[in-house]
Amino acid sequence: MKKYKIYIVATLALVIGLLTGRLLLNNGTPPVQEHSEHSSSQTASEIWTCSMHPQIRQNEPGDCPICGMDLIPARKASSDTDIGFQMTADAIKLANIQTTVIGNSDANEESTLRLNGKIQADETKSASLVTHIPGRIEKLYVSYTGEQVNKGQKIATIYSPELITAQKELLEAQKIQDISPGLLTAAKNKLKYWKIENEVIQDILTSGTVRENFTIYADHSGVVDQKRVSVGDYLTTGEVLFDVQNLYRLWAIFDVYENDLSQAKTGHTIFFTTPSAPNKRFNAKITFVNPVIDPNTRAATVRAEVSNTTGKLKPEMFITGELQTSKKVDTITVPKSAVLWTGQRSVVYVKIPDTDIPSFEYREIEIASATPSGYAIVSGLAYGEEVVTNGAFVIDASAQLNNQVSMMNKNVMAKNAIHSNHLPDYTSTTPQKFKEQLTAIARTYLLVKDALVASDQQKAAANVNAMLGKAEKVDMSLVKNKAHVYWMEQLNAIQAHGKKISASADIEQQRKQFDFLSQTLIKSLKAFGVESDTFYVQHCPMANANNGAAWLSKHEKILNPYFGEKMLSCGMVQDTIDINFKNPPMQEQSNVHINLHNH
Repeated sequence: MKKYKIYIVATLALVIGLLTGRLLLNNGTPPVQEHSEHSSSQTASEIWTCSMHPQIRQNEPGDCPICGMDLIPARKASSDTDIGFQMTADAIKLANIQTTVIGNSDANEESTLRLNGKIQADETKSASLVTHIPGRIEKLYVSYTGEQVNKGQKIATIYSPELITAQKELLEAQKIQDISPGLLTAAKNKLKYWKIENEVIQDILTSGTVRENFTIYADHSGVVDQKRVSVGDYLTTGEVLFDVQNLYRLWAIFDVYENDLSQAKTGHTIFFTTPSAPNKRFNAKITFVNPVIDPNTRAATVRAEVSNTTGKLKPEMFITGELQTSKKVDTITVPKSAVLWTGQRSVVYVKIPDTDIPSFEYREIEIASATPSGYAIVSGLAYGEEVVTNGAFVIDASAQLNNQVSMMNKNVMAKNAIHSNHLPDYTSTTPQKFKEQLTAIARTYLLVKDALVASDQQKAAANVNAMLGKAEKVDMSLVKNKAHVYWMEQLNAIQAHGKKISASADIEQQRKQFDFLSQTLIKSLKAFGVESDTFYVQHCPMANANNGAAWLSKHEKILNPYFGEKMLSCGMVQDTIDINFKNPPMQEQSNVHINLHNH
């Protein structure tokens, strides 16, 4: 019965959509003979967009708010746009379309501050095991780095000529103790100076025998961090045999950006996880906040102490932490009636401002939780936008009938643009000479990547100039039609981001532009193919503020250009581009299915 009701609702929606579509066709375009003068004088406003991010659309030229590229003219608003669905005033009235301008609501809410860090040894728990007896090492009971040592454990046997002489003096002083008792006391104190216990001294006096070898015991427990001696070495008093580190208590060191420092205070608890124990959640209490900001990262280190009696944590492990904070925030909320649900996706329709014909844009949003006034928005909407609060399902059904972006037709692509998840495949028609020129660009790109791995800003700028020179020499006449247009888009992006890398004196700004440069070159190599080289597409999920970023490499070994020596090996091989690489075919949509949820 439930399925039957769903099909009835879907059918009604499609019928309403057909009626709306008819209004669009019959009423949306006035007869030419009645309004020809008005039609000739009215021009649609020009829309500007970004070649890298076609979702950016604004009414005037400028820079892309995502990547900083210069915006280019897209096309004039028209009734057949794939992005915005247009409706006449009569159609809006018939479908009872209502909109609401969304705003902010002040609220005190729990938020989660996500932090990256690593495990380090507790500096206060490190110690050195030294000898209190001068002499030659006859035997070592601890022999390698990483071995566990417990307090009171034997660590070495030493042959000491000085100690043999002192024992002989002790025995001689015993013989004349009636005449000179102070001499016996001095002989005993001399042995005690070398930390020879009273029981051992008494045994020497009782037996009258001189000991040749003495045992050194550990004063501290821990794991051997460094072995400093070998059998046969001659040591002086106080010389170090081993450095040990107690790992039963460790430090969790996190980087906190300066604008978040007010939320991290001594005594707060940080929960964290590590890839080596994915099902375990650890907690540590903040004991120290570094008073100095790193001028390069604009972050301060926060230290938390964590118990490690199970030994699952090890120094230098990467960790991801969460700090629960409570603060007053401005939350964007949207009325519940505005949200459409399909599977795990949440969808709204946003009215496009300043258009001659009322137009509505399909928008996927991410919601946090339900509030008394609606749903709290995480992403997808901005303050002041106008959303459809009544009739959104009618608009979606009509958009589907017109083969435009909708809940059930998500992968419709804008005209003259290529969806990021559906790259074209020109590998079979691209001439070999073009592939050689493109591969030459990629080889020079690798020099830019290597410079960023070494955090060398000047070398990165110099190498990207060489790369731009290679790009200028590409004979674009070798590729035709759609392939030619596609290459022109990628070339513009390569030049725009390459110039920003060259002009920047900030290594972090260079890395930000390198992310966009890498995206463009990866798409180009996948679309046109390579000559004979093999390139590995590598990805670091922690780069770009934990949004992830990719790059090209000639080798499978990870050398991260976004962090350099800070996290050199962070990343994984995501794809391999070689002479046989082919893009997967675009997926045709079939078996249209309506999935409704009651909210």
